[in-house]
Amino acid sequence: MKIIVPMAGIGKRMRPHTLTIPKPLLPIAGKPIVQRLVEDIAKVCNEPIDEIAFIIGDFGKEVEENLKKVAQDLGAEGKIFHQKEALGTAHAIMCAKESLDGKIVVAFADTLFRADFTLDDSKDSIIWVQKVEDPRPFGVVKLNDEGIITDFVEKPETFVSDLAIIGIYYFKDGANLRKELQYLLDNDIKEKGEYQLTNALENMKNKGVKFAPGEVKEWLDCGNKNATVYTNQRVLEFLQQDNEKLVADSAQITNSVVIPPCYIGENVVLENAVVGPHVSIGDNSTIKNSRIENSIIQTNTSIEGANYTNSMIGNHTTINEKPKDISVGDYNQL
Repeated sequence: MKIIVPMAGIGKRMRPHTLTIPKPLLPIAGKPIVQRLVEDIAKVCNEPIDEIAFIIGDFGKEVEENLKKVAQDLGAEGKIFHQKEALGTAHAIMCAKESLDGKIVVAFADTLFRADFTLDDSKDSIIWVQKVEDPRPFGVVKLNDEGIITDFVEKPETFVSDLAIIGIYYFKDGANLRKELQYLLDNDIKEKGEYQLTNALENMKNKGVKFAPGEVKEWLDCGNKNATVYTNQRVLEFLQQDNEKLVADSAQITNSVVIPPCYIGENVVLENAVVGPHVSIGDNSTIKNSRIENSIIQTNTSIEGANYTNSMIGNHTTINEKPKDISVGDYNQL
């Protein structure tokens, strides 16, 4: 089994946090979004992951090495491919065309999920979906009486289905997907100026490929600051339910209260602080004389005399003020 992860977007909605690192490497409960994504996919697959192909922009060698390590930690080979222009989802996947063979999962790296099923790799293809109250902002699928997908509808103005596509797909035959994507590129078939994966899926369906839905229990977005902070909250709750260790042994907690669930990284110093619930603090950060709730604080950051909630604070940041709801990028001082 292979995982293909298109993640070349620059993450404009997450600025300033994405000015220094790509969005999929932002931390959720102490791990990069993309690492949690591929780990969650591995849990629902019933065979080992052999390869993870990351499709990125010009993110630099350090990011590439970090991504390869994410793959290695799952016992897989990490491969790096580059998308130089944002020409749509089909084009992005085709940047890793040499990896498109055999059984593959394509997963766009701005979403996390919670599922309790095991992927049935005997099916032609599975498109993972979740029921939503308002389907208009999403691509949705329609099903027949046998539970097979009959239509893909992009952002429907009138109700046709409440099953939204979450951006994770399984294909039993990756080479067949590659052929259909290549057809779009060779014939310059675009929708809204871009090469779209849904057009390839429609062609595959018309040629007899049967698409089944894989419904997840919870779909978590990481598209902007507020959504990412909420996703951090839910992941911390999941980890607490799973009895995972969330506080590093090297953390120094003095005259402080940690209200679970919280992630406290290596060598974190808490002094005269109340932290939690739903706070993640990255390695080597210091929090003094502060109250922090429902927030993400990244690595090597120092905060003193603050009262924060619903906030996201970057790496190597020093703060001594008291805003209530902030979004601060890397290497800042307030």
